[in-house]
Amino acid sequence: MTALITLSHGSRHPAAAPHVEALTRAAGLLAGVAAMAAHLEFNEPTLESATQELAQRGVRDAVVVPLLFTEGYHQRVDVPAAIVSASASSGLVLRRARGLGTGEDMAQLLAAQVPAGSDKVVVYSVGSSDEQANDAVANLARRVGELTGCDAEVAYATRDARDARAAHASRSENRNREAGRIASSSHSEVVVPLFVSPGLLLDRLASHSDNPSNPQHRKVLPPLGESLADIVSRRFQEVAHA
Repeated sequence: MTALITLSHGSRHPAAAPHVEALTRAAGLLAGVAAMAAHLEFNEPTLESATQELAQRGVRDAVVVPLLFTEGYHQRVDVPAAIVSASASSGLVLRRARGLGTGEDMAQLLAAQVPAGSDKVVVYSVGSSDEQANDAVANLARRVGELTGCDAEVAYATRDARDARAAHASRSENRNREAGRIASSSHSEVVVPLFVSPGLLLDRLASHSDNPSNPQHRKVLPPLGESLADIVSRRFQEVAHA
């Protein structure tokens, strides 16, 4: 039977890998297949190590689902290179699935996280030096706003994303803000992290979580985690059953 391998970027945050493991188990249960988590960097196992272990178990082929939201450098370069290397090392036939993406299924998932009665939603993303990747997240935020009936903005955690945004976003002063700008905002809002798992960049918002005593409080939601299991399972099935 074809196995499922999730491939995350990896993180130095101590809670990141366990969250990816939990998501991978949940997605494997939904798909009804053996599932294993792997990481591009920072965490173990690497994709090579994961495929070698699966080969020792008698697995012959697997579908790799990148736990990435945009078509940035990691998706376009690092993931294909890791797959080629792991396949050669382990002998497994590896097929690459679509990443998590920023499409309608992701918009529906993010919208479902927004509490009823919210006035404003901010989609908080790592960001990229790739303008098209940032544009995709901005479009995702707009769609979440449409689905929830809220004002919607996108914010990026990294400086490269802010620089790229300034070059092309005609309304950046109103629609795109870095983490520090979120922290100082006076608007009542819910922040939806476009994060699979806890991360150091996401921790920047930890001190600005919900304060119900403040009528203009901000609610920072947790990373998406196991709520992504259905999307991961469907990405796997698109390839495994093609």
